[in-house]
Amino acid sequence: MSQVRTPPSAPAPAPAPDRKRRQVLVGGMVMPRLPERVIKAIFLFVICALVVLPFLGVISTSLASPEEVIRAGGFVLIPTQGIDFSAYRSIFAGGTVTQALLVSTFVTGVGTALALLLTCTLGWALSRRGTIGNKPLLLLVLISLLFNPGLIPMYLTVQQFGLLDTLWSVIVPTSVSAFNVIVVRAYFVNLPTEVIDSARIDGATEWRLFWHIGLPLSKAVVAVIGLFYGVGYWNSFFSAMLYLNDSGLWPLQLVLRTYVVNGTDLGAQDLGVGAEILPPQTSIQMAILMISIVPILCVYPFIQRHFAKGVLTGAVKG
Repeated sequence: MSQVRTPPSAPAPAPAPDRKRRQVLVGGMVMPRLPERVIKAIFLFVICALVVLPFLGVISTSLASPEEVIRAGGFVLIPTQGIDFSAYRSIFAGGTVTQALLVSTFVTGVGTALALLLTCTLGWALSRRGTIGNKPLLLLVLISLLFNPGLIPMYLTVQQFGLLDTLWSVIVPTSVSAFNVIVVRAYFVNLPTEVIDSARIDGATEWRLFWHIGLPLSKAVVAVIGLFYGVGYWNSFFSAMLYLNDSGLWPLQLVLRTYVVNGTDLGAQDLGVGAEILPPQTSIQMAILMISIVPILCVYPFIQRHFAKGVLTGAVKG
């Protein structure tokens, strides 16, 4: 009997791709669909506008002409009559704000340098296992991290040392932060021991180990801690409000609080200018606000790249 061979059946056609379910892969990740991207873009745009528009208003009001500020009711979003620096000229005429700016610069510079010196030396001492009193001193630092002194004991201590009505009352009490000491110590502990041991064999003293090996290998954490101290001293106003009765020693932030937050008017005698060229109070307040913000904005981009390496490495590995 002959066998009847049936022809092979044709392969079933592949199902048509569903265009609604097709997704785009970018870098191994699934990209969201167009409606989702549009919603996210709108949301981010609204958030950015809420952040940028007030800042833009502060800049514009400080640079707008007096006539435009008065006509706009005290707040200008975009100046239309050109740029006027009369508010900044009044501030830098040598009056209260100029004096406060010099005080803030001195407090920030001296305070940051002193705080870095004390924090780095204490962190280095606590990172050396053979230091006398290492564990009790480390325990004391940890206790101070958990329990802060009260306001009245701190004031009495400052008064007992004779620091009232001096700029040292703003600098010394906050010159050492327990958190920063712990971060610096953790970074020093993770330094390569081979390098330190070889330098010690060559006759290097502990100070030379700290100055020529510890600090050069820890530039990232020193930069970040310096930024923390600098921002803290620059924005400090509560300590000045407690310990400084002489208005000639007020830092910029205390002047900002007095004349901007509390709404106290700055007169011509306070600015050192004539009453006929006194800009509107809103322009002066916005100019003071800009002066208090700009220095930190200029310094932060140079330090920001050290944040991940300086803080996270020292905190996680320690």
